[in-house]
Amino acid sequence: MERTNTEFSLSEMDPTFMSVLAATACGGAALVLFMRYCNRQRMKVKIRKARSRRDASVQQAEQAVQQFSTTKPDAENARIVSLSLTELTKRLQEGSLSPEEALHAYMEKALEVNKRLNCATDILLESREQLSNIENCRDGLLYGVPISIKDNVGYKGHDSTCGVLCKVDEPAEEDCVVVTVLKRQGAIPFIKTNIPQGLLNYDCSNPLFGQSLNPHNLQKTPGGSSGGEGALIGGGGSILGIGTDIGGSIRIPSSFCGICGFKPTSNRISLRGLSSCCRGQKSVLSAVGPMARDVDSLALCMKALLCEDMFALDPTVPPMPFDDKAYLSTKRLRIGYCENDGYLMPSPSMSRAFRETRELLEKAGHTFVPFTPPRIAYAMHELIVKGLLADGAETLLSNLKGGPVDPCLMAQIIPYRLPHWLKKTLSVILRPILPRISASLSALCGVSSVPDLWRQHASVEDYTHEFISEWQRLKMDVLLCPMLGPAFNLNYCGKLTCTVHPPPSTVPVDLFLSV
Repeated sequence: MERTNTEFSLSEMDPTFMSVLAATACGGAALVLFMRYCNRQRMKVKIRKARSRRDASVQQAEQAVQQFSTTKPDAENARIVSLSLTELTKRLQEGSLSPEEALHAYMEKALEVNKRLNCATDILLESREQLSNIENCRDGLLYGVPISIKDNVGYKGHDSTCGVLCKVDEPAEEDCVVVTVLKRQGAIPFIKTNIPQGLLNYDCSNPLFGQSLNPHNLQKTPGGSSGGEGALIGGGGSILGIGTDIGGSIRIPSSFCGICGFKPTSNRISLRGLSSCCRGQKSVLSAVGPMARDVDSLALCMKALLCEDMFALDPTVPPMPFDDKAYLSTKRLRIGYCENDGYLMPSPSMSRAFRETRELLEKAGHTFVPFTPPRIAYAMHELIVKGLLADGAETLLSNLKGGPVDPCLMAQIIPYRLPHWLKKTLSVILRPILPRISASLSALCGVSSVPDLWRQHASVEDYTHEFISEWQRLKMDVLLCPMLGPAFNLNYCGKLTCTVHPPPSTVPVDLFLSV
């Protein structure tokens, strides 16, 4: 009888219990959907805020240009933006051209280029205020020269977003060291330029500011991550820009956009005050460098930056001024050459450019010796990929949370998000048939412990010395190698991630010459 009563009570409770369970499940699902909705709304608000701030600065700049053209209708803007940097600095120094004329000429041209290429993230309207004190920098090497800076270069009062939502509304409290030194040399930063989301990509698109386009072909990417700089300078909207490079981020946009770029050895120029989505990793170091229309402009910028102000503001930078004697030397060079590193084959057009350059240099009396980068596949996977993403890409992915992933990055981060065990398993399974993909998946797992990280750092150090030893054995002055190019289609770069330009940045890469 008791058993029957118990069964009856349970049967009586079942519908109630099931109703409560169903209501709880529905409530939980509704809460999840509501939270996702709120997250999407927050996301949209941040994106709108970033874009509206950029659009407002563009509108104010247009008004400033229009106002200036009204007060000075005889300004020869087209003539000004056609001058080389050498010619521009000469005219500014002698007083036949004013900094105000130069700034508004380039601001007008930059706005025109941005409408076509979408390469700006912010117009720095403080540049007009800087004109009031510009005479204090009359002796500066870049007196009155308007310049552009990459989005992640810190400028007081402005975001350095790196194309991710979590860095919106985090304006820099002060100018970074590079901007401070450039201002003291008389340069006038007037625009910030676009980047790919997270920076570790060589396309140029992000959810905040959209896709930048190539100045020579609107169906192509300008490259990245300093792609906005490449597009703006290649389109004529800037005469000199500042980019950053960890695996080609200055060199690839320079190649894609037909301009010149220079990646110095890391810490040759201060990195203090720059933003990053993987700050803290020490295996593959980033570098700040100039981008311009010609090599002489790059040299002038380096000469301006490598001054006492730089060394005082950041004592970690070696106090070595620009070596004018070496730059102007006519000594015959012993040039190492590498047309194909055995890892990534150059395109036919780049091979042709490489051979033509080599022929011209040989006719000029320079000596060529073949050079093969040692253990290139090992360096790419075990040192570069494993070093950049030593934490299994956790830091990069954490910066992407709370926002959409841009199409240019989508294919690239799919393997980053795979569980550690799955990456390891796939690496083992694919090893016999797809060894490069297998090695990449293994490297994407990162390091397993602090001792493992130390071993990885030691391996980078050992490889650096191995590379330099081979360089010294051949008594090389410089290495000539082909660049990536011509420009790729939009959103293709994330599907081809083997184009990072070795060697690791602990090697003195200012000794490299890319065609």
